[in-house]
Amino acid sequence: MDDIDKKILTKLTENARITLSELSDDIALSLPAISERMKKLESSGVIKSYSAILDPTHLGKHLMALMFLRFDSPKNGDKFSERVKNEPEIKECYYITGDFDYSLKILTENTATLEKLLTRIKNADGVVKTQTIVILSTITDSPTVMP
Repeated sequence: MDDIDKKILTKLTENARITLSELSDDIALSLPAISERMKKLESSGVIKSYSAILDPTHLGKHLMALMFLRFDSPKNGDKFSERVKNEPEIKECYYITGDFDYSLKILTENTATLEKLLTRIKNADGVVKTQTIVILSTITDSPTVMP
């Protein structure tokens, strides 16, 4: 990846809907050259996908929380990691080091819906400890990595 690729990626992170023509003008590279570089960035996996970033509050999701879980054995954690994929309120799930096994980022409507989700999670096989932290405000949230 060279500086031109990094400029393309920076422009895309600012506006994923930018046209190839606009990219060509902004970066001072021909349209076919920009198109070829984009194809290479996509096929190599540097660009995973294009998506809209939605404001959760406009969709009725007013509560964000972090939850940490510890399991009694790794096999229960493995089963849980499959189950998490079917919970739409769990936005992120990480297998972590430290006092807990997993970290979850939860986005839900309110405390009542959070309580229902937490009850389902706490009732999963092998859960021995949880800690839940409600997020009061977001200081920074960068959904992508800058080149």
